[in-house]
Amino acid sequence: MDYPKLKSIIEGLLFMAGDEGLNPKQLADILELDAGLAAELVRELKEDLDREGRGVQVAEVAGAFRLTTHPEHAPYFERMAYTPTRSALSQAALETLSIVAYRQPITRVEIEEIRGVKSDRAIQSLISKDLIEETGRAEQIGRPILYGTTKAFLDYFGLPGLDALPEPESVDPEELLNEQTQMLFEKLDGRQMTIDEVEALQERLGAQHEE
Repeated sequence: MDYPKLKSIIEGLLFMAGDEGLNPKQLADILELDAGLAAELVRELKEDLDREGRGVQVAEVAGAFRLTTHPEHAPYFERMAYTPTRSALSQAALETLSIVAYRQPITRVEIEEIRGVKSDRAIQSLISKDLIEETGRAEQIGRPILYGTTKAFLDYFGLPGLDALPEPESVDPEELLNEQTQMLFEKLDGRQMTIDEVEALQERLGAQHEE
């Protein structure tokens, strides 16, 4: 059995799984291996990454394995997140935001089924900007995370509530996402969100909460 190849496959699987990760049974089913061997291979992968000083590590959370960054690298990630050239909402983020806004609560997998592409980065970007948040767990196998919009989302878009979202006219599923995304973009009134605006908004919300 080619263990190095299996560990390489596991690394790719954990990357694809994102925050939800994969437990030993899920890995065993995918790789057609014994669950004990699958868990052993993941732990070997963890040791390999640690020994080589790689930029990611394997973490075990609630019985599932997932790839994470190193806590000591956090200052660099924060610096990247707050770089002015990265502060605007990308098309992918805006598209993902429109899906969450109109169809919440919704899981990552459901978002990706609608978009047709991986959405981990877009979701994390929206969470870091306090536009969406985890709202619970779905009653499905694996209990995936549910996402919804935040009060900061309503405040930024000037909405009194979710029922004030613009109503799309299209009933064609292929056109609906484009229309919803365009309506949110128009709500931005031709401008893009910057980190400074988000920080100011968060400070205002925090002051209101303290009152």
